[in-house]
Amino acid sequence: MNKVERARLTATIERLSGWVTAATRMQAERADVEKAGKSAIHVLCRTVAIARGGRPAWQVVPLGPQAAIAIRQLAEANHLPAMSGADERDLASLTASVPKAIEESRSVLGARRLFARRERKDAGANAAEFLTGYEAWAIGRGLDATIENLRPTWTGAATLGAADALSDVVGLRPHLEKLGRLDLIDATPVHELPDAITALNSALKGEEEFRKEATRAGDAVRRAETNEVLAKMHVDRLREATAERLVTKPLVDAGITTVGAVKDTRNLESLPGIGPASARRIRGAAVTIEQTTFDEMPPRIDIKRKTATATILLKALGAWDAARSLRNATSDIERATELVDLAEAVSKQTTHLIVASATSQDAVELLVGVNAVVKRGMALSGARQTTTAPPRDPWEDFLSRPADYYGMLAELGFLTEDEGKAHGDLPEEIVEAVRALALNAEYLTVGTLRGYQSFGARFALVQRKVIIGDEMGLGKTVEAITVLAHLRGAHGLNHFIVVCPAAVVTNWIREIQSKSKLRAHRIHGNERERAALSWTRYGGVAVTTFETLNWFQDNYPLTLTIGAVIVDEAHYIKNPDAQRSRNTAALLRRSERAVFLTGTPLENRLDEFAALVKYLQPQLLVSTNGLSPRTFRKQVAPAYLRRNQEDVLQELPELIEVDEVVPMSSADTAAYRSAVQAGNFMAMRQAAMTQGPSSAKLERLKEIVAEAEANGRRVIVFSHFREVLDQVARALPGEVFGPLTGSVAAVARQRMVDEFSKAGHGAVLVSQIVAGGVGLNIQAASVIVICEPQLKPTTEWQAIARAHRMGQLDTVQVHRLLSEEGVDKRVTEILARKSALFDDFARHSDTAHSAEEAFDITERELAREVVEAERERLFAGGPGPDDAGESDEAAA
Repeated sequence: MNKVERARLTATIERLSGWVTAATRMQAERADVEKAGKSAIHVLCRTVAIARGGRPAWQVVPLGPQAAIAIRQLAEANHLPAMSGADERDLASLTASVPKAIEESRSVLGARRLFARRERKDAGANAAEFLTGYEAWAIGRGLDATIENLRPTWTGAATLGAADALSDVVGLRPHLEKLGRLDLIDATPVHELPDAITALNSALKGEEEFRKEATRAGDAVRRAETNEVLAKMHVDRLREATAERLVTKPLVDAGITTVGAVKDTRNLESLPGIGPASARRIRGAAVTIEQTTFDEMPPRIDIKRKTATATILLKALGAWDAARSLRNATSDIERATELVDLAEAVSKQTTHLIVASATSQDAVELLVGVNAVVKRGMALSGARQTTTAPPRDPWEDFLSRPADYYGMLAELGFLTEDEGKAHGDLPEEIVEAVRALALNAEYLTVGTLRGYQSFGARFALVQRKVIIGDEMGLGKTVEAITVLAHLRGAHGLNHFIVVCPAAVVTNWIREIQSKSKLRAHRIHGNERERAALSWTRYGGVAVTTFETLNWFQDNYPLTLTIGAVIVDEAHYIKNPDAQRSRNTAALLRRSERAVFLTGTPLENRLDEFAALVKYLQPQLLVSTNGLSPRTFRKQVAPAYLRRNQEDVLQELPELIEVDEVVPMSSADTAAYRSAVQAGNFMAMRQAAMTQGPSSAKLERLKEIVAEAEANGRRVIVFSHFREVLDQVARALPGEVFGPLTGSVAAVARQRMVDEFSKAGHGAVLVSQIVAGGVGLNIQAASVIVICEPQLKPTTEWQAIARAHRMGQLDTVQVHRLLSEEGVDKRVTEILARKSALFDDFARHSDTAHSAEEAFDITERELAREVVEAERERLFAGGPGPDDAGESDEAAA
């Protein structure tokens, strides 16, 4: 090889060495980027699994500061120039074969050529020839450009962050798509989640302590009651508790005559005739009886016997209720449990979340749950320092809301419900589905739902379109409101409609406002247009009537999503051909959920009941011809739930009092205005009941009597006024006894009551409240209707006591018919004010309790005050007679 050839070879080696170095560096750079990209995928694909109802619902990837680095690394890896198979082979040849050839070729260059052996020189010559040819091939191949083009030179990653995680630039989406639909959301809503869950857990722990204290207090009441029973139980009962032969005569001879005394006597062995073995058997029998009695003993709350242990129990229940009221969030707690892993995985540095949902659950629904838990946690954090203390007088609180207290006792297990009866005739698969649903109570303010009420609401939610036919007095309205509150809290729905008779519109408005956080709108009367606009704009519950519904749908096409429709007194639409039925049916078609409320779904014919079912779930019934009752109940069971009071209220008999607030009809209003103008207080009190078929109160009374008949109950109707009683007696169908008035002789009164007691279901005894409220026991009746508020509290108390007394096996329902405006409202307000004042000064006085007249309020003064107030309201204080109330008794 001559000098020129050696110089050319040296230049070739230099060029190829540079390519080898560049290729090696390029491969190392690519390897670093690829390694970082794989590591980034590992970091970014570490998901948090969230299960709902025991099933996977979401996979969440929290993205924080480190995620931004990983996203840039993955994007760089995603933007590495593509390397073909030929490129890989070329680079392999360059980085493997060429360096070896370069090393061998050096034996023919420089001083080495002078000392190299023949074989090395031959190898060097061959290598030189290879390099020369390889250089020519590489130049022709453009290998140097290939090396440069394969370098990771993309600079776009520098500006990327978590917000770009799912962009095509990054390349993360293909690695996560197997999880389902992907959404990238701002993580700010979850920043407070860890603290919120901590607050919830703390509240639960605190509530659990209150619950335990209430349980201990309940057991103390049961223990005290047990001791009282044992103190009256004769020692001979010991023989029933053991199969062994017991001799009790020595106990009686020693003056130990009760099981309680046996339990309290320590040294039975010292008694004559009783040895160690006998003493052991006697004690064992006493313990057995004591435990059996205790196990079967419910905690008694007797307002006539305010024992110390019962007072402690009420205080403990009040404290527990106060702790629970801070959360009232069964669904929020369930959500918090679902979100624990997410809370542990996020911090305030988390900027975004990638949410993957394999089912219909989407990121928005996840955020709804997060927001609910955070909201609840923040409320608890602010409230735990100011937990509402139990009332100073627990008995007053108990008297004001006994149902809440009995509900708590039931929840603690002291009062048990027959689950089978609470579930009606429902198939087991529906029962299981109902049990699996957790109620969202975020928009519910009612203290405690009874177990059967919770079940009824969940049944309506699971089955979507149903009839709740619970017996009057079990709280169908509360169940319906619970359904609406759940739909608002759990699903975000906010437009609901209640269709009902005009007489109960006011009651619905009041119940919605008192038992939920939902906004109530009265779509009835003069303000219906304004209310309808407000409902459309702000959402809530539109309460309208069967008659107004047509106007409502014509003027407000209801293009909104209707979350649910409640139809109260649903038997009003049993005739599908009636206009009100067609209007209601049109509304039902616009909503996926509906609840019919009626205690009398079947009035005359089976087809009427079937018609109601067909509005809701038409597939359940094809024909009613020839169906047995059992078959019919089985067919309609998926759409119909009914419970009777005696089936679900184990603490019967109970007094259930309902204020039926009824708007005045136009005829009522006209008669009432005339009475006010004349200053006739007694005529004012009667006006809403003496207008015959035009009387709104009378129409409501008919509905109450009809439902009572359907439920196998008898009714007493009380009024102060003879004219009212005469109107009632003429207007009511069926068996009506009376009027029982002060002019009826005592013997004739009892005969009248006896005949009433023997009469069939739906029988009505019409009685003057003073005459029927004293000296008669009328346990046959379990529904009491008081037509107008009485001027003496004792008058009502005594009248109610005629039916609600020892020997009464049914719950007693008291319905007070109250006009929405006017004298009834005024009298009720004045009596409440004056009664409260009296309570402060005399309620705990012995004189007050022994003299009923201490509760009376001067009728003349009350009449004058009411007449003056009503004149001012209706006529701006116009002139009228000054002798209001002068002829009160004569008017009666």
